[in-house]
Amino acid sequence: MYIKKILWAVALIGLAIFGAFAYYIYSTMFSPNTNFENKTAYIYVPTNAKYSEVRSQLEPLLKDIEAFDALAKQKKYISNIKAGRFAITKGMNNNDIINSIRSRNLPVKVAFNNQHRLKDLAGRISMQIEADSLALYAAMTDSTFLSKNGFTKATALGMYLPNSYEFFWNTSAETFRERMLKEYYRFWTEARLAKAKKLKLSPSEVITLASIVHEESKQADEQPRVAGVYLNRLRIGMPLQADPTLKFAAYQLPEYEDTIIRRVLNVHKTIDSPYNTYKNLGLPPGLIAMPDLSAIKAVLNPESHNYLYFVADAQRLGYHKFAKSLAQHNSYARAYHRYLSSQGINK
Repeated sequence: MYIKKILWAVALIGLAIFGAFAYYIYSTMFSPNTNFENKTAYIYVPTNAKYSEVRSQLEPLLKDIEAFDALAKQKKYISNIKAGRFAITKGMNNNDIINSIRSRNLPVKVAFNNQHRLKDLAGRISMQIEADSLALYAAMTDSTFLSKNGFTKATALGMYLPNSYEFFWNTSAETFRERMLKEYYRFWTEARLAKAKKLKLSPSEVITLASIVHEESKQADEQPRVAGVYLNRLRIGMPLQADPTLKFAAYQLPEYEDTIIRRVLNVHKTIDSPYNTYKNLGLPPGLIAMPDLSAIKAVLNPESHNYLYFVADAQRLGYHKFAKSLAQHNSYARAYHRYLSSQGINK
């Protein structure tokens, strides 16, 4: 009888221990363990991150980091960290959290436009994915890559078409570059290539001209007319005489560093640069800025007209007055120059 009591006691103690252990396991794995009010929180795990880096991001988001540590160790997450952007939903348990940060890398929206230089673009992209600006700039200017794909440093910016794209946050600089090359080729459909050929321009030349059109006019409804003017000039062998190219040429000089040219003067027309389209015939060697897609499409679909000149319209700022003759143009130009002077814009 005494032996039976001992056995029952041992059995009950065993059951209690097993129950406590089962509760601990259940609590560790399946009890909610989040500690934030928003519906979703995100962590960004760098490439080759250690568990300590992941833990430091998780700690303020979880009620019991030690319980998470125990399960992460048991499930071997500690030795199998995955890079990327991961979501943790309010009310998740440790098991769900580990499953999420182990296998559910979420993409991010990467957007860019109106970048004037590759350095600017690299800086913009580095704010949205893991790759830093130095690595991105090095990838963008890699001479082997550029030569292989028909670009130069002057035309390389034209490969990056402004838009929104989905990338994984842990995308490398080289992967970003390769994806942008694919998007560039995807943009240049047979129909668009045929239009460029009809204009006697290469895709890079189309984008170079589009960069000038875009700097002249941000109005999508006016850009085809501006493009038509420049194409008319190219057709008859007239210099482009594009003021934005003079600004670009000036900004390459030390004396214009950290300045803003609001008014193009005759002194700017004397700058010795291949981008000075008052002194040089044809297109400059490359882009002067990143054009919007609307400007590229405007060059490919220009308005057909006989205009050779245009100047900003003081009565309709943002738009221009177009002229077929130099005399008419000079009249419009004098009116605009009077407007600039009245506003105290002298340089």
